Amino acid sequence: MPTLGSLLLSSTKPRRLRDWYVAVFEVHAERTPDDAYDVLGFGSDPAHRFWVMIDSRDDVGDANPEPGRFLLNIEVDDAEATARAVDAAGGRWLAPLENRDGSLFGTAIDPDGNYIQLIQLSDQARAEMEG
Repeated sequence: MPTLGSLLLSSTKPRRLRDWYVAVFEVHAERTPDDAYDVLGFGSDPAHRFWVMIDSRDDVGDANPEPGRFLLNIEVDDAEATARAVDAAGGRWLAPLENRDGSLFGTAIDPDGNYIQLIQLSDQARAEMEG
């Protein structure tokens, strides 16, 4: 069975992008041994982390021209605190945080124009998904 384990974000300003994700999500960033790109680990269980790699590329523009094509969904424990971190890091919002039947959703825009959907599922919604 295939496992989706990572995502590569390419940027003309990878350090700026890395710093934004570190500030907003309080994740640890590491450089690869060959110093090619940054690696951010999402998730508390080391065996089931999702890795976001941030790479410098010269074949991409400064901003994503079609950010709605791909959204990075990030589940958080405290969506309101994460939304404040987005604001503090200078992030913009496509859709501000809102309550949808007890779950919180909002779509932020990272410095490269990518859409990041913040999700805090209610206990009920999580149980329905797992059951």
